[in-house]
Amino acid sequence: MRLRIAVPADVPAIVSLEGSPIARDYVGRWSKERHLTTLDSADARYYVSETERGDVEAYAILRGLSEDSRSIELKRIVVGQPERGTGRRILSEILRIAFRELGAHRLFLDVFEDNARARHLYESLGFKYEGVMRESAQRDGRWYNLHLMSMLESEYN
Repeated sequence: MRLRIAVPADVPAIVSLEGSPIARDYVGRWSKERHLTTLDSADARYYVSETERGDVEAYAILRGLSEDSRSIELKRIVVGQPERGTGRRILSEILRIAFRELGAHRLFLDVFEDNARARHLYESLGFKYEGVMRESAQRDGRWYNLHLMSMLESEYN
């Protein structure tokens, strides 16, 4: 696995990953333009994981990089082929980047209540459950609860 900072040329692959049947239920879909705008922002950073052939297999977005609170949001992590350990490897590297390189005090995320696979991964890496954001995301015309989770700098190993 090779994780690197994304460039505008990666956006079509990012949009494609969001549209996959695996990601569709748990990840919002942004337009190419919205991704390009966010990618260009000083407050966000995209990371992509590439296969040995150089294909984008996963990506993550961190936001809040310019916040005085040093509270960074893991906005998205999308893996094209789950259950291969890619998500765990990427998230471990994202944790290192957030706390060691970017100086985060807190890394937080939200996850669909019914996304047991992702919640288990986050918990296994040390994220703590903070609460429920009731009916805060819509999918297929229905409202869903999101779980708020975080890790503090002092909890990162």
